[in-house]
Amino acid sequence: MKFFILDDDINVIRILKKIIYDKDLGLIVGEERDGKKGITKIRATIPDIVLIDLLMPGIDGLSVVKQLKKEYPDMEFIMISRVSLKNMVEQAYRYGVEYYIYKPINAIEVEMIIRKVIERIEINRTFLKMQQIFNNKPKVESAKIEGDYEQCINNVLIDLGIIGEKGSEEIAKIAKYVIKKKVNLNNITIRELCSHFTDNPKSMEQRIRRAISIAMTNIANLGLEDYMNDIFVKYSNSLFNFEQVRKEMEYIRGKSDKGGSTNTKKFIIGLISLCEFLDN
Repeated sequence: MKFFILDDDINVIRILKKIIYDKDLGLIVGEERDGKKGITKIRATIPDIVLIDLLMPGIDGLSVVKQLKKEYPDMEFIMISRVSLKNMVEQAYRYGVEYYIYKPINAIEVEMIIRKVIERIEINRTFLKMQQIFNNKPKVESAKIEGDYEQCINNVLIDLGIIGEKGSEEIAKIAKYVIKKKVNLNNITIRELCSHFTDNPKSMEQRIRRAISIAMTNIANLGLEDYMNDIFVKYSNSLFNFEQVRKEMEYIRGKSDKGGSTNTKKFIIGLISLCEFLDN
C-alpha cells in the first residue's frame, strides 16, 4: 500500500511514519505540511491511503478530502485530528473520510485502523478482479460457480443471523444479479437494482436495509460478548464500516443515543468478495 501523510505537525508525521514502517504496513510516497501543496503532491503520487489532519495552512483537511475524493473515488482517507466537534466529524465522514482518529496518537489504534482500511481496499480490488475473471469463464463452469456462490451467500446470511429475515432472500438476488450481469455498483443505485425484481423497488430496498441493519446489530452484540469472536472479526469490517459497528456497540451499551449506520453497497460488495466463489 502507498501512503501519503498530510499534517502541519512534523512530530505527528514522524510518529505516523514510524508506525507504518515498524509495522510493515506499506510505502510512504510523500508527506506535506501545507494543504494546497499536499493536493499537488497527492495528485502526483496517487497514494492508496492519505493520513490527513483537519486544520492546516493553505487549505483545511475537509476541503482536501472533498476535492480529491471527486478525482480519485478509490483513494481512502484517515483523518487524525484534535478537533472533536460532532458536526465537523460528521462532515468528515460525509466527504469521504473512512476513519476519524483523535489526537494524541495511539499507535495501536492507528495500526489497527490502517490494517482495516487496507483490508477494505484489498476486498474491493478482489471484487473487481473477480468480475474480470468471470468474463472469461466458460458457460458450463459458470453454472457450477453460480451454485457454489449461492450456497456460500446463504452460509454468510446464517452466520449473520438474518437468513429468516425479510430482505435476506432479496440480498442474495441482488448479489447474484450484480455478478451475473457484471454490474459496476459505482454506476447504479440499489433502488435501480431492485427495480429489476419488483414493481415496488422502494419497499424492496427498505427490506434489504432492515435486514442489513439487523445483521449489524447481531455482529455488534457478538463483539460485546467477545471482541475476538471469529464471526465478529470476519464480518465487522468486510461487510460493514468498523467505525459504525463500534457506534452500534456503544448504542447497545447505552453510552450513545444513536446506533451505527450501514452501507448497502459496501455490504453487497463485501458479501460477494467474502465468498471468493471463482476460486471454487
